[in-house]
Amino acid sequence: MRNGLDERPTRGSRRALPACLALVVLATMVSCRPDPAPPGGPWPAASARDWQWQLTGVLDPAVEADVFVLDPVATTAAQTTELRSRGRRLICQVHVGSVHPDDPDAGRYPPPVRGATSSRTGRTWLDVRRWETLRPVLADRFRLCRGKGFGAVVLADADGYDQGSGFPLAFDDQLAFNRRVATLARSLDLSPGLLGALAQVAALAPDFDFAVNEECVRLKRCAKLLPFVDAGKPVFHVEYTGTTTDFCVTSVGYGFASILKNRTLDAWRQPCPPPP
Repeated sequence: MRNGLDERPTRGSRRALPACLALVVLATMVSCRPDPAPPGGPWPAASARDWQWQLTGVLDPAVEADVFVLDPVATTAAQTTELRSRGRRLICQVHVGSVHPDDPDAGRYPPPVRGATSSRTGRTWLDVRRWETLRPVLADRFRLCRGKGFGAVVLADADGYDQGSGFPLAFDDQLAFNRRVATLARSLDLSPGLLGALAQVAALAPDFDFAVNEECVRLKRCAKLLPFVDAGKPVFHVEYTGTTTDFCVTSVGYGFASILKNRTLDAWRQPCPPPP
């Protein structure tokens, strides 16, 4: 990363350098392949009803879902090729507002942009006001997604202003950052989606093509996602407790594509039946 900060390498940054280079080299290699267009018409399709979200465990490509949300680092090019051969549409999940020590490019985030660390996730919040510092790292993450054949990216941790980030972030700081990231994704031929960040959905729905939501039925917040539905954009929704009988009538009534999953986001899932 190049910016106006003192960039003399620390011992920690030197240790992180090989992993950083590995991610950059991988992104470069996959980006040299022919640009793979997402299969089958406009992306994402508002009619997509069946989806899968898997971030842990052995990937199951046989799941009968139209859309897969996956980790772009853990998912191999061979796996995305197989899924695409089955006509699946692929979304990569990228943490845009935080960094984890295990991230291959963690060393590219200098200390001044790092804030508080979540005790629950181990992820450290980033100062989203420092766009010139964050942009090159995010661009390389998005290039990795595109090079592996993903057609879309969903932005995780896009609500640091509301999460005790350690920085005096305002609502408008986050709003400006999220819009910039969506624009960056589009410039790299990825359809942008929003994970969570319900307080900003009304403002951001015009800037994003779809939404991913966790537990809006249990938390009684599903109505906040209606700006996406009203605009004809898909909402991919998951609940972690209860049964599909408990929540499907509500979520499908809102027009969401809904599934029941384990919180670990392994391969198991149970989809809601399609609307009559």
